[in-house]
Amino acid sequence: MKRMAQQKFCQTCEQKGDCRKIYRTLGDSKSPSVAAQVVLAFLLPLLIFIMTLGGVEKILTYAMTKGHILTAASFLLALFVTFTSIVFINVIRKKCCHG
Repeated sequence: MKRMAQQKFCQTCEQKGDCRKIYRTLGDSKSPSVAAQVVLAFLLPLLIFIMTLGGVEKILTYAMTKGHILTAASFLLALFVTFTSIVFINVIRKKCCHG
């Protein structure tokens, strides 16, 4: 139903030729995919943070007895590792991609 309404709208549109050209140009684009950039920018740091937080929490459980200190220390160490990895990833991307 929605598709038919859109087709009717497109047929009466004054710019339907331009619209087709734009979509055809976008479809023929040879630019690199942004999927890898999204993974590096958002998913990888999130995964690093979660894995580090879990690992540090387990390790520090044996060393510390107070729960609130354990949580704070785990969180801060996970943030440090995450930010360090983000900087490291950016340095590698700049050296690889920009020569």
